[in-house]
Amino acid sequence: MPLATLVALAAPAGATPPVPRKAPELTITEPSGAQTLLSSYKGKVVVIEFLHTTCPHCQRASQVFTRLHKELGPRGFQPIGIAFNEGVDPVIVNNFVRQFGADYPIGISPRETVESYLGISVMTRYVVPQIVVIDRKGMIRAQSDPGGTESLQDENSLRNLIDALLKEGATTSNTKKPAPAHRKTS
Repeated sequence: MPLATLVALAAPAGATPPVPRKAPELTITEPSGAQTLLSSYKGKVVVIEFLHTTCPHCQRASQVFTRLHKELGPRGFQPIGIAFNEGVDPVIVNNFVRQFGADYPIGISPRETVESYLGISVMTRYVVPQIVVIDRKGMIRAQSDPGGTESLQDENSLRNLIDALLKEGATTSNTKKPAPAHRKTS
């Protein structure tokens, strides 16, 4: 049996892909319809919160990311939210943003896109929020396990991780808002 097959068979069901790894491209579609590519944030430390708007843990995490954004944003930290619960629409996301004071982009994505981005199977049971931390060079440096990763939901642990990644420095300074990505046409 080839070694790759043995490694695949040995990997636990529901395991996340290894880190660090290059962050796949992702289109962030905001409630307004504006689309931005994740790659346009290169040069910043990005934390993506894949969330359900009805999840109390997601709501609390969004408030943490807002505080961290106010504190660390001037140094290059950019949180992004991606709502993917069943029936989510622009009105629900706008209400979520208002209710929980999110001061950063929160987009909407189909569940299948989120699962593909996270590298988890549709058969995997996972909790929300799922958190992905991307360094200034576009590498995923931390990702929630499907069952959740406490340190990625703890404000002090996140602050320390983000601060360490910010100190690694950027190859370019990205101080203005990224330009919207080209809209897809059918």
